[in-house]
Parts: sequence; C-alpha cells; structure tokens
Amino acid sequence: MKSYIIDTEILLIDYLTNNLKYSNKDAKKLLTKGQIKINNKIVTQYNYQLKLHDNLTINNFYSKINNNIEIIYEDKNIIVINKPENLLTIATNNEKEKTLYHLVSSYLKQKNKNAKVFIIHRLDKETSGIVMFAKDEKTKKIYQDNWDNLVKYRGYIALVEGKVEKQSDTIIQYLKENNNHYVYATDFKNGKKAITKYKVIKENQNYSLLDIEIKTGRKNQIRVGMQQIGHPIVGDKKYGSCDNSLKRLGLCANKLIVTNIINHKDLVFEIEIPEIFLKQF
Repeated sequence: MKSYIIDTEILLIDYLTNNLKYSNKDAKKLLTKGQIKINNKIVTQYNYQLKLHDNLTINNFYSKINNNIEIIYEDKNIIVINKPENLLTIATNNEKEKTLYHLVSSYLKQKNKNAKVFIIHRLDKETSGIVMFAKDEKTKKIYQDNWDNLVKYRGYIALVEGKVEKQSDTIIQYLKENNNHYVYATDFKNGKKAITKYKVIKENQNYSLLDIEIKTGRKNQIRVGMQQIGHPIVGDKKYGSCDNSLKRLGLCANKLIVTNIINHKDLVFEIEIPEIFLKQF
C-alpha cells in the first residue's frame, strides 16, 4: 500500500497521471477496481476533486494467482477474482481440485495458513469474469442472504451469432431446469422469472457484441435468452450455437456493483472486454 498527502487541489485522474506518472489506462484500472481510497473511502470517479491535505492511498494487491488468474480486489472480508473460461468455480462430484475455489484457497493459505474462503456466487464453467468470495462465514451469509438487495448491477459482455435485429431490448422468460441440467423456457406457472436486458455495442453481418444486464440470477438465463431470440452465444453448443471460432464460450461477466457491508458504499468492479471478442469486428 502506498499513501500520499495531497498538497494542491487537483483532479484525481490528473494527480495519478501527472504527479504519480501512471499511464491513463493504468490509472483508470486502479479506479475501476476500487484500489484508490481518499481519506479511507474508496473512490472510483475519474474527475474526483482532490483537496489540500487529503490522504490518498493506493492498494497494489498481488495481481495474479499462479501467473494466470487476476485478483481484481482484496480486503479483509472479500476477494474478487477474474475467472478464466473453462474453469469450475467450485468442486463437483467429478472434479475437486481444478477449481477457482481451490486456487483462491491455496493463495490465501500461502499468506495465512488458517485462512478460509467461502463462495458467495458463481459463474458457469464456460463463462469468464468477475467472481466474489468471502474470507469468513459471517460475510458470506450476509451477502448470500441479501444478494438481490446488495448487488446494484450485474453486467456481462456476450458475442452472439448474427446481426441482432433490435439495438436494445428486454427479454423476459420463465425458466425451468430438467434432470439433465438443461434449462429451457416454459410458462409462468412452471418456471422462474428471468429478466435480461441487452444493447448492441458492435455488429457486422456475422456477429453482434452485446452489453447485457441481468435483473435476475437464474441459471443459464443469458444463454437461454440469446437462444430464444435466434442469436445463440458463440461457442454455446448446448444452446444452439454452430460457431466455435473462439474455441470458448463468448460470454464474460465484466461488471459488478455491490454494496460494501462494512461502510455501505458501493464497490464497482469492472474488467475489459476480452480481446478475442473484439477481434471478430
């Protein structure tokens, strides 16, 4: 951790780039990842006005686990990870160790042999992006019991097949899972309501890149929603895709805004769109 006492009034982004010599990209990354604090409060606004004698701290956490998995944010209660694609979040009957949970647990135990880690939410194995863990059972329980109230925004980026007709829309479905773990749309009497909002970021004749917000957290809801509108996610053979050009699922959980249960301020976590998605345009 590095700490600075501000000796002049200046915009935060200007202080980081001019005084501390961060590149504009690196400065914004520190801000979006919640690694900047002013007077012990996390600040994410680029245009925040620094005042004389403000105390600025920069938390430079270990950036990688096993040279592969990025730590987005870490404090005494939670750790937030950028999960790569094709990695389970937690163990299954068939796989116990090749999981994000196991890797995070091993990382924390290297620093404290008594450290524990608790799952708060998860992503599909095929989906990359933001996953948050708790470091104690109390924190886990608070977040899980109040998830819908504490989470302000859940955002994804999806690369889907074809040119989507509507530039933005809201997909409302009622979803049910069968015995083979396949999720499908049914009627409101038999399914759980799923709300998925999207808007087009980029498009060509072959693909559309979508910015997605989910209002509900149903299993596979984005994947089923894209199938329903006739534009399955690239690489999603399970839900109708015939295109495996990415050699992975074209879905990434790229933004999460969640209330910090300690100080009740919003934590904003955001990662960049996978480069392989952008190369399709």
